[in-house]
Order: sequence, then structure tokens, then C-alpha cells
Amino acid sequence: MTPGELAAAIHACLEECVAAGELDLESNALPEPNVERPREREHGDWATNVAMQVAKAAGLPPRDIAALLAARLAEMPGIASAEVAGPGFLNIRLAAGAAGGLARTIVKVGTDYGRGTTMAGTTVNVEFVSANPTGPIHLGGTRWAAVGDSIARLLESQGATVIREYYFNDHGVQIDRFASSLLARAKGEEAPEDGYGGQYIDDIATAVLSQAAEAGEPDPRTLPEPEALEAFRSRGVELMFAEIRASLHAFGVDFDVFTHEESLHDSGAVSRALDQLKESGALYEHDGAWWLRSTEYGDDKDRVVLKSNGTEAYIAGDIAYIRDKHERGADLCVLLLGADHHGYISRLKAATAALGYNPDSVEVIIGQMVNLVRDGEPVRMSKRAGTVVTMEDLVDAVGVDAARYALARSSVDSTLDVDLNLLASATNANPVFYVQYAHARAANVARNAAEYGIAREKAFAPETLTDETETILLGVLGEYPRVVAQAAAYREQHRVARYLEELAAAFHQWYDRCRVTPHGDEPTTDTHHTRLWLNDAARQVFANGLGLLGVGAPDRM
Repeated sequence: MTPGELAAAIHACLEECVAAGELDLESNALPEPNVERPREREHGDWATNVAMQVAKAAGLPPRDIAALLAARLAEMPGIASAEVAGPGFLNIRLAAGAAGGLARTIVKVGTDYGRGTTMAGTTVNVEFVSANPTGPIHLGGTRWAAVGDSIARLLESQGATVIREYYFNDHGVQIDRFASSLLARAKGEEAPEDGYGGQYIDDIATAVLSQAAEAGEPDPRTLPEPEALEAFRSRGVELMFAEIRASLHAFGVDFDVFTHEESLHDSGAVSRALDQLKESGALYEHDGAWWLRSTEYGDDKDRVVLKSNGTEAYIAGDIAYIRDKHERGADLCVLLLGADHHGYISRLKAATAALGYNPDSVEVIIGQMVNLVRDGEPVRMSKRAGTVVTMEDLVDAVGVDAARYALARSSVDSTLDVDLNLLASATNANPVFYVQYAHARAANVARNAAEYGIAREKAFAPETLTDETETILLGVLGEYPRVVAQAAAYREQHRVARYLEELAAAFHQWYDRCRVTPHGDEPTTDTHHTRLWLNDAARQVFANGLGLLGVGAPDRM
């Protein structure tokens, strides 16, 4: 019996109580019971607080409602007992066969175990990384690559249609500085004081010169400065863009849409969005500038959108971009931004409301910085970028799997210190090794079982899975769908990583205590075949969970 099946059984008991006149409630208003593991295992396999949820509406003490439910549940097949506890909790023990039956359910469902439909019919635009095309992706962007892709996978697991989007800020002074830096290095000069440095600038400047020569064009260095800057700007951004895409692909992250800020201005999208706001009265003129009435939509002050000199403020592009996403069919826009963008949340929601959309259709997730540590000392400089540590530096040090897992296993609210020595170690202290090794161990158990002639199709006797470690392992396996659903709902991918570590601990304890293969001359029994079901169920959940984080599930380590 899965937690979902148990929740359905509890809901059916509620409906029976209503039909019998024991509860004065409307059947269509009954909540979906929340089923969780009790904090103390001796209290039972599962617990629910549904009696407390309906007590006020029913006008009865929670314990009285729990007692009504307990009497009905105890008569159901697969349930050994249901007991009232505390202010109205219901602690439930499953019959051994019903508890063990979860192993076969997981194996049969396979990759779909943990998937749901709560977001079916919803199109979600997830924008992440979105680093300026002025240099390699630094560690902050790398964290967003791991986190953003994991959140996208979680949303997809719950039925959403997800569009992964990368927004290139290729309009503004940072691009001018990038072009100036390329031109200076091509001429053998130092980059401007406010420009960009590092070996990658030399590499791109050289590539720009090579492309011009191959195309039979004049050497950009010989052109008048405005034309030279434009040559290095256009080709340099394109080259940097291509490199960023290649780096992300190697990291296991691919995007469905790449939107260039420059295109919003060139296409007239910005002008159209501002015209709409002028017509609706959401923009007003004051002191020669045009202001967004953002305070009317929850912002702390009105924002200048068109400056008095006629130039567009940065928020003008954001307004057009929000409008563009919604026009392309997004029901929900999730943006992952760095800590320096915290003040953007209220203005983005205000702009969304001013455009006529629900402000809740825009979610902003703010993340903190990442620090690399080796031998207890911070790693500060990249050999290639010169000023920051890049995605390639991290991957070169520990590999893609370890990098993605390490960046995804912590809440984005906290600054993250990544210990390179730990991530490169093959020890249980390394969390990604600990989880991947559990999957590899389960794969090895299956290989050994085959050599002994043990096979799932020969027997399934779930009532034999009575060892304490088996009960614990089954309980953890049953939690997986709830963990995934909550991780998707709260956009908190780290819940999956921490769950996998809990599952690995339960699996390793079970492995040390219970054998799938017979020992010595011991005969093969139904228990051995049944334990293979449990082993393979755990292996499946490891693979499913690691897949949600974009991390491999190796069969051998």
C-alpha cells in the first residue's frame, strides 16, 4: 500500500462518516488527507492529522473524529491497526503484506514512481543562468544551472509543460566595455580600467580577427573606432554566446529558448509594451520622464521607465520581456536571480500587474553566492577568466555529477561553501558518492542474485519483509512521491537530495542486515526472491531521484 492509496482510504472513511450522519460536513468540501511518517517509528508506519483539519467545520473534538476514522480503517484490508494519539492524530500500522507490497508497486511503476499530475495543463517558463555574454559562466551562474534545471525537472515530474529560457543581456554598457576590451587586447593594449580581463578575452579577440580574415573582410583593428568596436561587439558576443551554450550543454543543461535583450528593443517589443501602459494609464509623465505607477501595485516607489532625455530605463526591457513571456503562453514565469537582484521582486510583480496579468504569475527565486574551498583555503582565481572561478574550473576539479549534486543539495537561500577535496573523495562523507554508491550497490546485488538463480518472477511474499531495517526502508521509499511533490510545489530541489541521502542510509543499513542471496549452503526461499523486489525498488527510486537532479546513477563504482 502506497501513501497515496492510504490517503485515498482515509478519504473514503471520511465520506462514509458523512454518509452515515456521523460528521456534519459536505462531501465535496472534504480535504485530501496528508499522510506522513511519524517522527517516532514505534508510533506506527504512517500518521495523519486530517481529524484536526475538519474538526472546526464538523463541530466535534478532533479525537472524536479520529476515533470514528480509526474504527473504519481498522476493518480495511492491509491495515493492522489505527490508533488515536495526542490532540487528534491518527497513527496507522499496515499489515506486513500491505507494507511490503510497496516494493512491487515501485518496480512495476518504474520511472513513473513519484510523478504526479498536479501541474498538468500549466505552462511554466523557467528562466535561469542568464549570464551576460561578457565572460565564462562563474560559480553563481553554475549554481543556477544546477538548481534551475532541477526545478524544471521537478515541475515536469508533476505534469507541467516547462520552457527553459536563457535571457541574454546584450543591450547596454557592459557589452560596450566587452567590445572595448576585445579591441584593446587585439591591438596589444591593456583593457580599459572598467573593462574585462583574463585569457578568454585574448582568445576571443584572436578568434574575431581570424573570422574577419576568413570572410575576406578588413582587419577590424584598421577600421575607424566606431566600426572597429561594432565588429568586435557583434562577433565577440556571438563567440562568447556559443561558448556559454557549449559549457552548459556539457553540464547537462540545455535551453528551449534563448532571448536576446537587444531583440526586444530592435523588434519594437519595448515600445509596444510602453504604449500599452501609457494607454491604460499605468504610465504617467512627470518632469519630462515617464513613470510606472508601481506603488499602486505593491512596490515601495514609482519607477522611471523613460528618462527625461528620451532613453529607456533598464526596467523598460523587463516590462517588455514579461509581456513577451505571457504572450508566448506562459501561465507561470519562474526567474532565478542573484542576491543583488532582491529589490527587483516588487517592481517585477508591479510591472506584471500593470500589464494586466496576475502578479502571482511571476515568481522570483533569489540565490546566494558560492565559494570554493580546497585544503581549508578559498579558491579565488580562475586560470582562464582571471578574476572569477568558472563552471569549467569546478567541473575540471570534481566532475559534472559531483558539481551538480553539491550545488543542488542546499537551499539557495544560504551561501554555499563547496569543499573540493570532499567532493573528489570516494568516501561516505561525500554526499554524492554516498548516494551513487547505494545505487551501484543495489545494481551489484541484482547481478549477484541472478548468478544464484534468484529472480523477482519466482516469488513475491511481502509478508516476509519483517526485519526492522526492511520496515524502515519501505517507509522511506513510500515517502518519495510526497517529497517530490513538495519539492516541486516549493521550488526546493534540495529536498530531493536530502531525501536521497536518507534513503541511502536506510538502504545501507538494510544491506548490512538482510541478504538477498543465500549464505553458504542455505536454501533459497521466497524471502530471497522478495528481498530482490525491495532491492530493485530502492534502486529505481535512487535512479528516479538522481535523474531529477540531473545526476547520473552508475551501476558500478
